[in-house]
Amino acid sequence: MPRFAANLSMMYTEVDFPARFAAAAKDGFTGVEYLFPYDYPALQLRELLDADNLQQVLFNAPPGNWAAGERGLASLPGREDEFKRGFDQALEYARVLGNRHIHVMAGLIQPEQDSARHRAVYLGNLAYAALLASRENVTVLIEPINTRDMPGYFLSEQNTAQEICEEIGVSHLQVQFDIYHCQIMEGDITRKLQRDMHRPQAGIGHIQIAGVPDRHEPSDGELNYPYLFQLLDDLGYAGWIGCEYRPRAGTSEGVAWIRPWQAAK
Repeated sequence: MPRFAANLSMMYTEVDFPARFAAAAKDGFTGVEYLFPYDYPALQLRELLDADNLQQVLFNAPPGNWAAGERGLASLPGREDEFKRGFDQALEYARVLGNRHIHVMAGLIQPEQDSARHRAVYLGNLAYAALLASRENVTVLIEPINTRDMPGYFLSEQNTAQEICEEIGVSHLQVQFDIYHCQIMEGDITRKLQRDMHRPQAGIGHIQIAGVPDRHEPSDGELNYPYLFQLLDDLGYAGWIGCEYRPRAGTSEGVAWIRPWQAAK
């Protein structure tokens, strides 16, 4: 049975961020995720979770200067110390929030830059992060992101992500499978989920969803999500499904798609 987490960076933007926790709970969500927690003290976020009995499912490690267009540090040569400091901060928040998954963004690469050097830095940073995370039962996630929404992103294909995890070969490092991104880049969602769900030394640690092509509600667009939810059950996926979409209108007005699964619990 799917467990859905509201993405508070994209959903409930009608209200200020702290108010989004209660809004999500009112609509029946029991888990939340978002991009970054660092604008708020961890204890304040813990109180917001506890007030509505919500579980913190996922957030990202610091991405560099987001406002200036940076989208992660993990593959950027010369930024290794900054990456490590940022990941240490992410673990500090995870301890307080009870969060067990941290997404590490790879960063952007220009065509003229040395991709092999970026890859070497990426593998080294991921190995460092996964080792620290394993000591606290936290899993590091890497996510292929489509190059239409994020041109130049270092990691864009599912098999590449799985191969990187396998090459590093450590526990507590898995792939974050965003169905929206995968459909845009590659398609063939069913076969990829079947191939990768329990792949040795890798596998899928978290799922995210949105309608394709416009990133609205999962009920909107070209994908048959009821079929995919059943497939995830059949494959034994026991994790959360993050709802990382932009509501077409009001968030609460657009969550009718989730009601059949909420009623089935």
